[in-house]
Amino acid sequence: MKSFEELRKEIENFQIENADALEAFRLQFLSKKSEIQSMFNEIRNIPPEERKQFGQLINEIKDFANKRFDEFKSTYDNRANAQSAVADITRPDTNVSLGAMHPISIMMDQVRRIFEDIGFSTVTGPDIEDDWHVFTALNFAEEHPARDMQDTFFIELHPDILLRTHTSSLQVRTMEAQQPPIRVICPGRVFRNEAITSRAHCIFHQVEGLYIAENVSFADMKQTLLYFSQRMFGPDVKIRLRPSYFPFTEPSAEMDISCYICGGEGCNLCKHTGWVEILGCGMVDPNVLENCGIDSKKYSGFAFGLGIERMTMLKYKTNDIRLYFENDVRFLEQFKSATK
Repeated sequence: MKSFEELRKEIENFQIENADALEAFRLQFLSKKSEIQSMFNEIRNIPPEERKQFGQLINEIKDFANKRFDEFKSTYDNRANAQSAVADITRPDTNVSLGAMHPISIMMDQVRRIFEDIGFSTVTGPDIEDDWHVFTALNFAEEHPARDMQDTFFIELHPDILLRTHTSSLQVRTMEAQQPPIRVICPGRVFRNEAITSRAHCIFHQVEGLYIAENVSFADMKQTLLYFSQRMFGPDVKIRLRPSYFPFTEPSAEMDISCYICGGEGCNLCKHTGWVEILGCGMVDPNVLENCGIDSKKYSGFAFGLGIERMTMLKYKTNDIRLYFENDVRFLEQFKSATK
């Protein structure tokens, strides 16, 4: 076994010129099979009265080796960083491609700005919700098909917890938190247990709106949605409301816009009808107001909801919803100009 003085001189004179030499130093002096570790193993053979002094000397050698290793490593790392920082002037110049907003984000922002211009505020909330905010407060019957696992992602261990199927849950949370007048839009992702096709996806985006105050009428809703449609698709766009059914509104309607491609004459986009469906709407059911602590005899209101993917497909004339989820740069880079 080497003496302490010999071992210290070896450590002091060891030369490090590259990463391999640094690793050799570590193996020789600091690894589990190093000479220093062998000295620690010899402690049991030292007379008891000498062990303390022997151990102190070994620790001093080990500390010295660790210090030298850190110095070598720091010097080598700094040298490597300096070399990598030197610009290679022989490399060809490359243009850096600037990113852009996703088309879904572009459409969400356009919708939000239109409604904010007429006094609506934007509210957001959790993707993971409970049955009350998604179904019960919104007047869904216990046997309603939307509660079925075929339509909704419930948490198996906690059936009251689910991924929200619409952003109407944000309307409920808003009505619970404040009294009218209420004028909000509720954008966000929603989830439904559907097969993925060119026209449907298990994840998509919605913007829903809610306006509650005294003496709000169906005419107020119609004029608001006409304003939105003409801002989004052009001043010549017309709308029509067709009777429909939703548990949380009464009366309810589906809203179509006149086809802005053919001007109502008929084309492939509107399936030669001259009209394109874009959203559902209606007057808020009094039961929903009462469930949320709002006096339905004093206040009335309307609500609406539109699918952002469908709006985006109409706006940019695409025919496959999956394009918006595949993140194919060749597709997405076509929307750079839309963000300017």
